[in-house]
Amino acid sequence: MTFLAPLWNTPNRRIATVGLVVYGLDQLTKWIVLGFLPLGHERVVIEGFFKLVHWGNTGAAWSMFRGNNATLAIVALVALLVLIFTRHHFESKTLTGQIAFGLIFGGILGNLTDRLMPSRQHVIDFIYFFIDRADGRELGFPAFNIADSGICVGVALVFWVTWRSESQRKADQPAQT
Repeated sequence: MTFLAPLWNTPNRRIATVGLVVYGLDQLTKWIVLGFLPLGHERVVIEGFFKLVHWGNTGAAWSMFRGNNATLAIVALVALLVLIFTRHHFESKTLTGQIAFGLIFGGILGNLTDRLMPSRQHVIDFIYFFIDRADGRELGFPAFNIADSGICVGVALVFWVTWRSESQRKADQPAQT
């Protein structure tokens, strides 16, 4: 494990390492989906609960702003740059904060790659949880991918670390009378 130590010995390297792992897993899983399922197809994994799908999303979360792939690519790039240059305003000094920013950066890069690749020009979503309703229709959570998971978990961690830090600062302040 000592050969990995240089990748983990500074905050920026920890963020970059986590980001590259998320990015690599995201692109690997999407590559597998591209070879496994044609666009628009589905494969049931757990009947009535989980499918692997190959859906293209030219919008944002939950397919909002559908058809705005180029605009959303620019927004993602700007968001990535803003986060890189402002991360010191958040709790990125802690290991949890560094992992959070790595998750976010890797996720943004994963979906941005999909949007910019001429062969795709949409985000590949492939994880789909659902339940079968009595009327025969599905009630499902929007399909997502590894990049989406990284972004969501990373943002949740940033909120949690920031909240915890603020709570600690308030507890450390002397009571005012």
